[in-house]
Amino acid sequence: MKKQIISFLMLLKKTTISLTQLENIFSGDISYDIMATNIKELIDEGILEEISPNHNNGKSVPLAYKFRINRPKFKKELIEEIQSMRVKLQPEIDLEDYFILSEDTWRKDLTYILKVNEYLKENKFFEKVTNQEHSYNITGDEKWIDEKGGKKLLERIKLWDKLEILSTGEPLMLAVNSAMIAANPSQFLKGEHLHLIVENKATFYALLDSLKETAFTSLIFGSGWKVVPNISMLSRQLGLKGENKLYYFGDLDYEGITIWNSLNEKSHCKLAVGFYRELLKKSYSFGKENQQKNQGALTEFLKVFKGEEKEYIITLLGKGGYYPQEALNKYELGNIWRNNIWE
Repeated sequence: MKKQIISFLMLLKKTTISLTQLENIFSGDISYDIMATNIKELIDEGILEEISPNHNNGKSVPLAYKFRINRPKFKKELIEEIQSMRVKLQPEIDLEDYFILSEDTWRKDLTYILKVNEYLKENKFFEKVTNQEHSYNITGDEKWIDEKGGKKLLERIKLWDKLEILSTGEPLMLAVNSAMIAANPSQFLKGEHLHLIVENKATFYALLDSLKETAFTSLIFGSGWKVVPNISMLSRQLGLKGENKLYYFGDLDYEGITIWNSLNEKSHCKLAVGFYRELLKKSYSFGKENQQKNQGALTEFLKVFKGEEKEYIITLLGKGGYYPQEALNKYELGNIWRNNIWE
């Protein structure tokens, strides 16, 4: 109960509070004596100071009708809380900065500090990946580090310099349609180029032999989140002058959908719908129930599907189901790529 009173006092902007206000904090289930005992403890600790203590309510535990709030005493409570939390966290997390920062900052950051702590329990060393993937792995929100204060928090807890950040602009892993270029080298100068991005390595290799039988200029191995910062290298690597039209095919799960959405926000990228529709004819798998749902990404993803398809996708994902790209074999992948109409 005492902590509940302190939390209420911290939110007040005034320096005084009435006994009636204190009584209103609690429901009728709390007896007066219990409440009064807790208030007396706060008086003894110097957090509350009775104004005109001789003018009191005259009850079994007498209390003044008005109290002064000594805000400097709150810092003691906050320091004790931070010290208590520090021993519960992984040793890599440094909370020193919070001893001099405001309580508002501590309260706002604590939720994410606990998320970082949970991540560190299972991942003692950070893998070298993009900011977006670090964000997704730690909080389930790929924008947390870059756009929602995550970098500042990681700097406060002395983890930012320990993150292995994959720098932007690393070379894309891709294959070029050699048959197209051999037949007409000037193809690189044409006005429009089609590119298929696939999330996983196995699918890249399964499609590689079919590339020369398509109208696509390249097949790109996205390698999960890496494609998001690296797609900017496409024109530079291939020396292309025309417009690049990107198509994406990834795992049909929450993370694959979020990767596509992040890529689409950076460089307009259509879904390779034909592949996904073929996946929907298969039996889906289970095993990714802990993936974080990005509702905005899912909404964008579903826009290209028909009503029944949308409902089916929502249902299977809601059950923890998913489709890996590998559910389509090499023959099926090549057939879809060659025979679909790519607008």
